[in-house]
Amino acid sequence: MLLQRDAQGQPIAIRREDYAAPAFWIDTVDLTFDLDPAKTRVLNRMQLRRNPEVPAQPLRLDGDELNLARVLVNGQGASFRMEGEQLVIDGLPDAFELEIFTTCCPIKNTKLMGLFVSEDTFFTQCEAEGFRRITYFLDRPDVMAMYTVTLRASKAAYPVLLSNGNLVDQGELPEGRHFAKWVDPFKKPSYLFALVAGKLVAREQRIKARNGKEHLLQVYVRAGDLDKTEHAMNSLVNSVLWDEARFGLPLDLDRFMIVATSDFNMGAMENKGLNIFNTKYVLANQATATDADYSNIESVVGHEYFHNWSGDRVTCRDWFQLSLKEGLTVFRDQEFSQDLCADASARAVKRIEDVRVLRTAQFPEDAGPMAHPVRPDSYIEISNFYTVTIYEKGAEVVRMMQTLVGRAGFEKGITLYFERHDGQAVTCDDFAQAIADANPDSELARLLPQFKRWYSQAGTPRLAAHGVYDAQNRSYTLSVVQSCPPTPGQQTKEPFVIPLNIGLLDAATGRELPMQLEGESDVAHGTRTIVLSRAGEQITFTGLDAEPVPSILRGFSAPVILDFAYTDAQLLTLLANDPDPFNRWEAGQRLGLRAALQAIAAANATDATPVLNDAYLDAMRSVLRHPQLDAAFKELVLTLPSETYIAEQLDVVDPQRVHLVREAMRAQLATALFADWEQVYEANHDTGAYTPDPTSSGRRALAGMALNFLCLAARASGDTVWPGKTLQRFKDAGNMTDRFNALNALVSSGHTLAAQALARFHAMFKDEALVIDKWFSLQAGASDRGGDILPLVKQLMKHSDFSLKNPNRARSVIFSYCSGNPGAFHRADAAGYVFWSERVIELDAINPQVAARLARALDRWSKLAEPYRSAAREAIARVAAKPDLSKDTHEVVTRALAGN
Repeated sequence: MLLQRDAQGQPIAIRREDYAAPAFWIDTVDLTFDLDPAKTRVLNRMQLRRNPEVPAQPLRLDGDELNLARVLVNGQGASFRMEGEQLVIDGLPDAFELEIFTTCCPIKNTKLMGLFVSEDTFFTQCEAEGFRRITYFLDRPDVMAMYTVTLRASKAAYPVLLSNGNLVDQGELPEGRHFAKWVDPFKKPSYLFALVAGKLVAREQRIKARNGKEHLLQVYVRAGDLDKTEHAMNSLVNSVLWDEARFGLPLDLDRFMIVATSDFNMGAMENKGLNIFNTKYVLANQATATDADYSNIESVVGHEYFHNWSGDRVTCRDWFQLSLKEGLTVFRDQEFSQDLCADASARAVKRIEDVRVLRTAQFPEDAGPMAHPVRPDSYIEISNFYTVTIYEKGAEVVRMMQTLVGRAGFEKGITLYFERHDGQAVTCDDFAQAIADANPDSELARLLPQFKRWYSQAGTPRLAAHGVYDAQNRSYTLSVVQSCPPTPGQQTKEPFVIPLNIGLLDAATGRELPMQLEGESDVAHGTRTIVLSRAGEQITFTGLDAEPVPSILRGFSAPVILDFAYTDAQLLTLLANDPDPFNRWEAGQRLGLRAALQAIAAANATDATPVLNDAYLDAMRSVLRHPQLDAAFKELVLTLPSETYIAEQLDVVDPQRVHLVREAMRAQLATALFADWEQVYEANHDTGAYTPDPTSSGRRALAGMALNFLCLAARASGDTVWPGKTLQRFKDAGNMTDRFNALNALVSSGHTLAAQALARFHAMFKDEALVIDKWFSLQAGASDRGGDILPLVKQLMKHSDFSLKNPNRARSVIFSYCSGNPGAFHRADAAGYVFWSERVIELDAINPQVAARLARALDRWSKLAEPYRSAAREAIARVAAKPDLSKDTHEVVTRALAGN
């Protein structure tokens, strides 16, 4: 779809303030598909009625790349006209039947939106506006209807015919064809419609829910992949049981189906009862999937299932409310994964991993040209707003609600929300109101209008905190000032409601101190939650014999940036003693970040100048040797801040300088802790029979880190022992995690044995598409001081296994280089930017959604130092100047240019 412009040639923006209810409601939809890759016929019979609350107007139905053959109103021919891509019909009665017959060509649908063919199988993707590529319709989320769907196709070519809801009829047809009829018992918007037709096999399991009802669960894949579906099925079973136990939300259909496809723009799609997944989030066995893959599958399967209520049963009034379903459901899948953890340490690791994604992806988005509120005010292409702000920051907003009302109070609020709005299309305001109404005495209820600024204001709030100890009064006063920087379209911000979790530690012993607020008689132990609502506030604790070390923002209680002038000594105290795992990890991150920033700023530093001081190295050594700390937690603490995160702390970024400093930090950790890495590897590399549980996964992660550092140290010393051991580990590994960790250690250290291992890896897994994605990604994302990865990336694109039309494969090479490898991508000769612009334009002609995601690799170009800055701007302008650019990509690059 090309960019639509107004009479002045400006792109047409959709604005939240312009929302108007639909002029017509659609009560029922009866769809009949005659499936053919080159010419699929779609007969659409709908029962419509006018919305009495909207002034009379013509019916306007959305369409995109459809061939219209027939329009009937109440069985009679009807006059209509086309206005752009809309089908417009005048003079309609108050209630009527509308019949529309169209054809489309799924085999040529490279956008993978609407109805498309992947490896001889039909799939659909209708969110956000893909249903209009199937038939003319009121393609908006507030139009909810009951669907009956009949699928007809060649039985030999498409033996499995699936759609939403329950299968009510199936049978044979003449000429080797057959049919299946599906009825969805619940109203849904068009974006939740789905069909699948092809040669598939299913893993099946029947479960009995807590309410006593039996359900059939099915995971459909290609025949050769059935052995990789056990974990996805287990994750689905756990999701069904957890949602009913935690929130009282049962599975409401006779069956629930998951189908996997290798050609998919997204991770997965929550179509009612028929979830369609990228194979990446379904297929796993120990030979082909890493621990991270297992974890992601559990999370994504849970996420899509939880949408069955938070998104399907209650959906969005309009797309500006996208976080209503996505932010809430991300929160729910995070809670699900944490609840499945056997101990507090594993829960903490999951929380840290979630926060790390937020801070390395969402915080930069908040500070860039695509910054937008959790509930945006306008958009040109809604697909561009499936962002970390909508998802991850939206989840943090929901989490703050739970903090303010308590876990039990939040569950009461969820119950009220679904009782009040079941079967409706509603807003973020409706959700927040339900949580507050269920907890009328809570801080959330008291501060609700102000709290909702989290939905309306973009940007990441900053908390400037300062502590003063008064020895005479034995008190400690923490002053906190909140602010939020300007973002596009929002120059000034009002104060947020911020739940701030705080603890105090004794500076001498590291023990946790009791906390008594000034004016209170009770003494609290552990963490206290202070609710900030003014621009500046002071919190005074009494009964303290010495200045404490404050542990602020425990558990990352709000998505903010905390500025507190911790001394190194205070951070070391927190790292060694804080009972809050997040702040313990955060202390190590702050120490590492401080060292990196000082080295970057040092004008006389050379590659040989040490970056990390002895105190930091000793602290990391203590973490590695700590007998009680979980292996997964140790791995997180020893992971240095990423180049992207370091760059975000700088006003002007020299990507090569950032890269060199971080590489120097890695080299120091490798050599200074060499003996410890050897011990860590020996203690953790043997995890017994493979299971993807958090404890075993953590040990494999730490062993993999140790192997990486040992190979890195070997590169510096010329030692060949550990690279040889690593190659042997690669050959002998009994699971993909250990094998890939060994391969990564050889590749990332630049050892000559890497080429041998890469060739062997490809030969072993050449028929496993998801594994070959890893093979491509590892090479395109490899660090190289000379920035010479680009020739390899171009060579990988010519590989017989590479296909630009497959989103997973495009991401594995192009995105791994442009978005995941800043040290190689940001080249002084601008070759990386030229490559980026060529790929964005090339992808835009095939799949605008994927192109727009790639376009965002240069969101933060204006922070770059010269010559990178000018060269990056030139590359963005080159893309923006292309006349037939999709609106997806056009919106991203024009906002990037305007955001300078």
